[in-house]
Amino acid sequence: MKTLVYINNNHFSAKASFEAVTYAKKLGGEVVVITYGDSTGAELLGAYGATKVLVDSSLANADEQQITRLVASAVESTGAEVIVFSHDLVAKAVAPRLSVRLKAGLVSGAIALPETANGFTCKVNVFSGKAFATVSVKTTVKIISLLPNSIQPENIGGSAVVETFNGNTGESSIKVVSTKKPEGNIPLPEAELVVSAGRGLKGPENWGIVEDLASALGAATACSRPVADIGWRPHHEHVGQTGVAIRPNLYIAAGISGAIQHLAGVNGSKVIVVINSDPEAPFFKAADYGIVGDAFDVLPKLTEAIKKFKNAN
Repeated sequence: MKTLVYINNNHFSAKASFEAVTYAKKLGGEVVVITYGDSTGAELLGAYGATKVLVDSSLANADEQQITRLVASAVESTGAEVIVFSHDLVAKAVAPRLSVRLKAGLVSGAIALPETANGFTCKVNVFSGKAFATVSVKTTVKIISLLPNSIQPENIGGSAVVETFNGNTGESSIKVVSTKKPEGNIPLPEAELVVSAGRGLKGPENWGIVEDLASALGAATACSRPVADIGWRPHHEHVGQTGVAIRPNLYIAAGISGAIQHLAGVNGSKVIVVINSDPEAPFFKAADYGIVGDAFDVLPKLTEAIKKFKNAN
């Protein structure tokens, strides 16, 4: 069996990319990566199981329709039976299009390797993460988008061969006016530790205590939707059903009540710690650990304790 993995342009060193290639390798058979643009660093994916990286260097930027045509061309060229994406915004736009084009079954947001003893079935989250479902795929070609932080990347060493590929992508139907990259040292979807806050912080001028805790932990920062909507924090930090869905090992939420829309984007977290002065806040029902207290008192104390612990070790 041959598996094709789509990797976003210039995301060759991203954790999500390593996860997708590792996942494909565990399926068995040869793993080929398809991407576009600058191929610098693409050979790094060989350490996680890719034998070859196909690069359409004629594209600098590509819209979802062009990426769909690119991946479809690579499927035809390689004869791949399984196509793997990381479950991000690109995959959400491209994978369904590709499914229709190839008449291939799609598993969106897989959280584990497929079971192949009796057919081909994948486990996914349903009802905003409140339950699991098993999806059976019966088509010859299968498409899987892997939810980030579902498996651990495995560096097995080696280097991939990088080859030029003509994806027959055609002209773009979208004009890119400007591109703004998220700020911060740790991309939110890839962060294993996240410190988030809501309107309980009372204003953007108070976000220093959130950033101090995140810095002490080596974590990314996030926020609730109202905070992003009123301009306290940038929109790329908004986590929730209508924002970024995350699955960190630790999610600390301060001053967030825990509306169902917010929970839908964070309840895949391994451990949730909630800090809120309201003991009746809904978020406490979803928390693994809860602190009833004022974030302005609790966050600085947590930061101080973490720094002391690190200094002692």
